[in-house]
Amino acid sequence: MRFFATLVLLSCIGLLGGCANPNFLIVGQSTLADVQTRLGTATETRVDSNGDKLWDYATGPEGIETHRVRIGADGKVKEVTQLLTEERFDKVVRGTMNKADVKEQLGPPSEENIYGAGLTWSWRIKKFGMMPGHMVVSFNPEGTVRDKIIMIDPTGGDSME
Repeated sequence: MRFFATLVLLSCIGLLGGCANPNFLIVGQSTLADVQTRLGTATETRVDSNGDKLWDYATGPEGIETHRVRIGADGKVKEVTQLLTEERFDKVVRGTMNKADVKEQLGPPSEENIYGAGLTWSWRIKKFGMMPGHMVVSFNPEGTVRDKIIMIDPTGGDSME
């Protein structure tokens, strides 16, 4: 009986998690209130130079998606973008981009660590849509991108907590 109750609880949690899906937002129609109802509190918010509100929804540290919802002056959704893609990662430029530029491109990192070589940010991803891994960006002492790499998790993600 206890196993059954646990299974039901986990199923309900899974269904509720599915409700927090930006795919339910309709560009040009969904409002700021719809965004808050569907996705809850944003991980980070800011206002773009053109006055649009940018709300980032990171599913980290264990999640593999970060969505940015752009809301116009009329209070309606203008765009919903998945930030953690290889195409966006490819646009991270060594030596010229700083932390703010990287965060603009990929959203808030899942992890932030300082090693002997300096600050390192990482984001969890699914390479080819199925292989767990990490996008990793390291910064030099001046605060610009020193290096970037995509690493595949050889454990298949099972050992990550």
